[in-house]
Amino acid sequence: MTTWAWAALALYVFWLLTAFGARAVIQRRRTGDTGFRGISGTPGSVSWWAGVLFVVALLGAAAAPVAALAGLPALIGDVPAMQGAGAAVAALGIAGTLIAQRAMGASWRVGVDQQERTALVNDGPFARVRNPIFTAMAVTGVGLTLMVPNVAALAALAALTVAVELQVRVVEEPYLRAVHGPAYAVYEATTGRFLPGIGRARPMRHDAGLQP
Repeated sequence: MTTWAWAALALYVFWLLTAFGARAVIQRRRTGDTGFRGISGTPGSVSWWAGVLFVVALLGAAAAPVAALAGLPALIGDVPAMQGAGAAVAALGIAGTLIAQRAMGASWRVGVDQQERTALVNDGPFARVRNPIFTAMAVTGVGLTLMVPNVAALAALAALTVAVELQVRVVEEPYLRAVHGPAYAVYEATTGRFLPGIGRARPMRHDAGLQP
């Protein structure tokens, strides 16, 4: 288990440095802005909790392999096939994260500034799902959890799942509807939220509320 814990920690550090550190540097060089907007909303609000849970998830993902190295037992015994599959899944998620971030170009952000207006990205991986970065992050989280299946890893994965759902539904989708109007309405009606074809919004009826 120790070997897998070190491997999980190495993958996590690589993901953190590339998906957040290197991406911010690239964004700064290309646009003059790192793209970081921080936690949205007032303390205690749903949007604020979304940001806090993201931080908890990131810290928990690092804590899980560290705890394993310190002796925290796994919930499942040593299963090399599962842990090897987890490493492959995590690597796939990391690659997907970087590809989707690159596809966003100048519109890439961490967090939302309600006063900001960015271009709607709906090509590349965004042509299949509206939130491919979050999908890839979840895949990474699942892979890391399979590598080090302890309580800390499961807690981090749970925090990430709730954070993504809140961030997308409460923060980002309302913002995009307000900024892009009909263009986003068409996009969310034809493109899945996290997986192709799943989570598409129902198109608004122009006659809604009228008496027959």
